[in-house]
Amino acid sequence: MTENSSAHPFTPVLRTQADVETAWRTLVRPLGWSSRRLWLMLIGADDRPVRQLVEVTELPDVVDDEAAGHVAAFLSRVRDELGADGRLALLVCRPGVGLPSADDRASAAALYDACRARGVPMEVIHLATDVDIVPLPADTLPASA
Repeated sequence: MTENSSAHPFTPVLRTQADVETAWRTLVRPLGWSSRRLWLMLIGADDRPVRQLVEVTELPDVVDDEAAGHVAAFLSRVRDELGADGRLALLVCRPGVGLPSADDRASAAALYDACRARGVPMEVIHLATDVDIVPLPADTLPASA
């Protein structure tokens, strides 16, 4: 019996920020957003993504500390319920083009802070616009949202 390679799930090894960026570029396309949203990918202890992605729609223009706290609490529960020893990758999506805005950077900073406070292990957060996906490393963001 011959196996159809297209039937195999996308299970790359994700060890670096570039690996995670490539995974987002493969999984979330075509780009182009009607509203802000958040995608979540759980990465197992074996450095491979879990088969399901979670999409949160109707994200506010700026994810403030309160909203980020709710997201972090949700991420912590998801991770606990799955019994995962891995980490999480987030993709913040917004309509439009251009470099990350002050709102994008503030939202990512709030998400990093909230996840750190809850002990949720994170990959570099990425931003998807209508034309590109770029990393938003924590050390390049404002100290607080």
